[in-house]
Amino acid sequence: MHQVNMQTQYTEKIIPAMRKKFGYKNVSSVPKISKVVINCGVGRIREDKQREEIQKYLSLIAGQKPVPRLAKKAIASFKTRQGLVVGYQITLRKNRMYDFLSRLVNMTLPRTRDFRGLETKSFDKKGNLTIGVKEHTVFPEMIGEDYKFLFGLEVTIVTTAKKREEGVELLKLTGFPVKSDQ
Repeated sequence: MHQVNMQTQYTEKIIPAMRKKFGYKNVSSVPKISKVVINCGVGRIREDKQREEIQKYLSLIAGQKPVPRLAKKAIASFKTRQGLVVGYQITLRKNRMYDFLSRLVNMTLPRTRDFRGLETKSFDKKGNLTIGVKEHTVFPEMIGEDYKFLFGLEVTIVTTAKKREEGVELLKLTGFPVKSDQ
């Protein structure tokens, strides 16, 4: 339901506004959101039961099963061995991506403690936005869940923008609460 609203908003409002501001001649050259990547590191957690809990909560949040990320090489000071699970990653595209983004913008970010808007320094030079979430409990899927510990995660919104300004404008028009530079 949400993804239809975000997709129609993109075609009806965002494309004309972006073409007017940046002077794109072709509709296909207007930047769009290509994917959302959710990362969660579990380096310090050694117990399998806690890792299973993190997997369960991540799949509840994203609606998709996370893929374990393995250590590429052993680092003694971090107590990691090659092949040890050091994190989980989920890549969302199309309908699941739009559904997750609408929940993120409309429910999760407003519930975040002391949230005043997203800084423009959170964007990289290609216009991709990375948001760090300190506690997984701000997601609406966690209401009523019995969790024993808190963990943080990182949400990266990947766009097809060529420049930072294009990505910032695209996400502002999409509804992200981005602070204005002053």
